[in-house]
Amino acid sequence: MEWVQTLNWWLALGAVLMQCGTLLLLGAYTLRNRVPACLVLVLLIGSWGVRKAFAVSFVASALTLYYSEVLGFIPCGLCWFERIFLYPQVVITGIALLRKDASAALYPLALSVLGLVIALYHHALQMGVSKVVPCPASGQGDCAQRIIFEFGYITFPLMAATVFAYLIVVMLCVRARESE
Repeated sequence: MEWVQTLNWWLALGAVLMQCGTLLLLGAYTLRNRVPACLVLVLLIGSWGVRKAFAVSFVASALTLYYSEVLGFIPCGLCWFERIFLYPQVVITGIALLRKDASAALYPLALSVLGLVIALYHHALQMGVSKVVPCPASGQGDCAQRIIFEFGYITFPLMAATVFAYLIVVMLCVRARESE
């Protein structure tokens, strides 16, 4: 299945680009009170933030389902916990988008922080760090097994962590725009 390897490579590249964008946006968010251009960027991202969060959470959710339900990759226990914190964000941001309610940014922010912690721990397991907490897999899917390993560090859990980090920064921008 060479096309799956190609898909993995493109998704990993997307994760790297999203990591760069997240760091850039985090820097702008941090410097928004000192550098006027950073404030402009934060306010711009904040004005589109709920749309961005909906799109990113929808695509990420669809891809996780595609890999498990269509391609047959069995998600491990930690993958399921990451999904638990990702899937509701599609509904929350979708409702917020329909209602034009940017104040709902707190909910995806909280879910993303919890998802980020789990995804980083899961990534550490896949990179060979010894287990602090046992893998919650119940006979299916090993939390330490890498399905994707691109560019020497990109794994599925790191992709999830990247999505969660991006959602955190975008939601911070939405909240900053609301407070301006």
